[in-house]
Amino acid sequence: MGATLSKIEQAKAELCGLQLAPRLAELAAQGWDNLDEATLTIRLKWLGIFFRPVTPGRFMVRLRLPNGVIDANQLDVLADALDRCGEHGSADITTRQNLQLRGLLLEDMAPLMEAMELVGLTSRQSGHDNPRNITGNPFAGIDPEEIVDTRPLVDAIQQRLLAADGPRNLPRKFNIAVGGAADSFLLHNDLAFLPADHNGELGFTVMVGGFFSAQRNELARPLGVWLRADQLPLFSLATLRHFECCGNRQARNKSRLMYLVDELGLDGYREAVLQLFTALGGEAIPHAGRHHVNRAPRSGLGVQPQKQQGLRWVGLTVPMGRLDAASMAELARLARIYGSGELRFTEAQNVLLVNVPSERVEALLAEPLLQRFQHEPGFLMAEAVSCTGNRYCSFALIPTKTTALAVVEELERRLELPHPVRSHWTGCPNACGQPYMGEIGLMGAKTRHEGQMVEAVKIFLGGEMGAEPKLAELYEKGVPLARLSDALEQVLVERFGARRRGAAA
Repeated sequence: MGATLSKIEQAKAELCGLQLAPRLAELAAQGWDNLDEATLTIRLKWLGIFFRPVTPGRFMVRLRLPNGVIDANQLDVLADALDRCGEHGSADITTRQNLQLRGLLLEDMAPLMEAMELVGLTSRQSGHDNPRNITGNPFAGIDPEEIVDTRPLVDAIQQRLLAADGPRNLPRKFNIAVGGAADSFLLHNDLAFLPADHNGELGFTVMVGGFFSAQRNELARPLGVWLRADQLPLFSLATLRHFECCGNRQARNKSRLMYLVDELGLDGYREAVLQLFTALGGEAIPHAGRHHVNRAPRSGLGVQPQKQQGLRWVGLTVPMGRLDAASMAELARLARIYGSGELRFTEAQNVLLVNVPSERVEALLAEPLLQRFQHEPGFLMAEAVSCTGNRYCSFALIPTKTTALAVVEELERRLELPHPVRSHWTGCPNACGQPYMGEIGLMGAKTRHEGQMVEAVKIFLGGEMGAEPKLAELYEKGVPLARLSDALEQVLVERFGARRRGAAA
């Protein structure tokens, strides 16, 4: 007899959440508080709709934006949806070049999904046990340094995985990314394709098993396989079908891909996946795993020359990735007036306005929104990344976004830094804010201070995303938020060459 399915696996087996799409209006009429638990907390996520216990009655929608690309018309549709939410509406740029809309009602969902479809947007399978948004080089197609344009590759993978015969019931979530430049650090993904050569031909080497969690954190390792660009969608499908069949469904804390790689051994895992890939018509080539990624990611901020003569992209900092309806609508307007109407989101939760003619840059920089979303931010604000925090997430132990913003602003008032310092803030050990990738990583915690339990953080140091990547390691395990600015000031002075403003040179 097979193992007894967990409560989550039973719910998934009984009804696929995609079948709820034509019933959204009906579910809204029932009222969110009358829905069964499995529908409310699991199945709706197949449509990208998330019940948030800390804001009962207000839902989140997570989009799919392959390679982080969006246009002004699409952004206007989303801004309009948030505007109708009033003070409850907001949006977050995610660490997967994606966008999450917050404050929506269940009755908003059917018309929103219809409006999104009309402009080519979808939120399908963006949550729970599904392949998540597929990332790529945020500067793809405009990057003077790119090795390969990742946009068509990412699009092709998504189309293949979301096809009628694509995976709909994985054991756990699955992250896929495609690298297109020397700074495409992607080793935090379950499946990553990095540009690599074979006999003088450019293709991709395959990396597998990267993930962060409360139990374990790993960087992806070489699978020993090289693929041509046109093989990436089929190989992704083979990998996910194998994971769907063989992944752990008994213990969710041991269900990410790396546990399956460990169980089978790297050689056994490679053999099993290649057997499926071959059956689908694919052909892989053995490869040592050497690739062209050898330095940490660029921020892309500021005015940057595109590969297209006479055009620039302008990278803007969105503090902690938080947007509102008005700022989204204004970004859409600026993209239309000054560029081609296209925007990009980055994994650092910032935004790029692209295809801006050189002669229009000065006027763009004078726009009021750029006082808030700066193109030349301080060296801490530039690369500060944050998860949602306890305002919207019941797992988070601290308010990450507001804390991060206040601390970063305070430290930039106190200190002068010789170079940008990348900080990653996360509210709990689930590590959605990727603290192990930060030069400084901060994780929400509780600690005893002056006889009381208070909000605090664990501090991690030393994350590297260059030629010799490594995860940040624990430096201090219980710093009260009230002491955090002082503690980080000392770290920045001692470890990163910061100088206190007003101090003698």
